[in-house]
Amino acid sequence: MQLENYFEFLTPYDIRLKGTRIGIETILYEYIYHHQSPETIANIYTNLTLEQIYATILYFLQNQEEITQYMTDWLNYCKESEKQQNENPPEYILRLRQIKAEREKIL
Repeated sequence: MQLENYFEFLTPYDIRLKGTRIGIETILYEYIYHHQSPETIANIYTNLTLEQIYATILYFLQNQEEITQYMTDWLNYCKESEKQQNENPPEYILRLRQIKAEREKIL
């Protein structure tokens, strides 16, 4: 089986494990940044096979420059999204903050 057959290339910024909604960034984040073993990742994401996880890691190792940029772009997107959410929280978050502040006044 070709390594690429394990993935669905939806866009250049959205590569998913075939038959799932899980992007390769999910696996690679655990592997690269949390230093998790493939077996540990398989225990975290129980709907994935160990073979899918190894295929993702191998794909990264064979395309390191391209996938490193993919991960960098994804992390930047996550940071920007978090910043925007903090600056413009949804109404329910504002309400929860208000409830929390009111409770803290009581204590």
